[in-house]
Amino acid sequence: MRERLHHFRTALARTEGGSSDFDLNPDTVLPAGRVLRPAGVLAPIIETDQGLSLLLTKRSAALKHHPGQIAFPGGKQDEGDADVIAAALREAHEEIGLPPGHVEVLGTLPRHETVTSFDVTPVIGFVTKPFTITPEPGEVDEVFAVPLNHVLNPDNYLIQSRRWRGQKRHYFVVPYGPYYIWGATARMLRAWTEIIQK
Repeated sequence: MRERLHHFRTALARTEGGSSDFDLNPDTVLPAGRVLRPAGVLAPIIETDQGLSLLLTKRSAALKHHPGQIAFPGGKQDEGDADVIAAALREAHEEIGLPPGHVEVLGTLPRHETVTSFDVTPVIGFVTKPFTITPEPGEVDEVFAVPLNHVLNPDNYLIQSRRWRGQKRHYFVVPYGPYYIWGATARMLRAWTEIIQK
């Protein structure tokens, strides 16, 4: 297990470039001078009897933005956050009850631009101590674990499409059981698969 975490840390130290929600839609014209808001999300790795797994959240169906979607815990960087890593750790504490001191940060994935104008930095972290998962009422309907081997296997990814703002938009999906992991979350996970294979 430690050897695999070391491999992640080494691979993440070599990351460069970035990704976006528009990667599979090269004809998209982005507005010049657009301002992106910095944000951080946490990919919390936990050790289970079946091996390493990743914690993800199912957003509340009552939310205005992205209701019911699968997401990493995280959010925009606030003035009180030292950086996007601090923002990711703070948000994970608020959204799922994960204490920042229980997370060993292994590194970050390339920044990801979303259709909602966020510049998201995915933070990869290993949860070093048990904690009580506590979904934030009103924001998180469910917290679940998916085997890391599943989301880090590029063969499990599909490209699907739907109409969005009058245009056909393509995106990655990596289904797992009843969970439909797609969009920005799937794209950031797909970037992770590319990094560890280099």
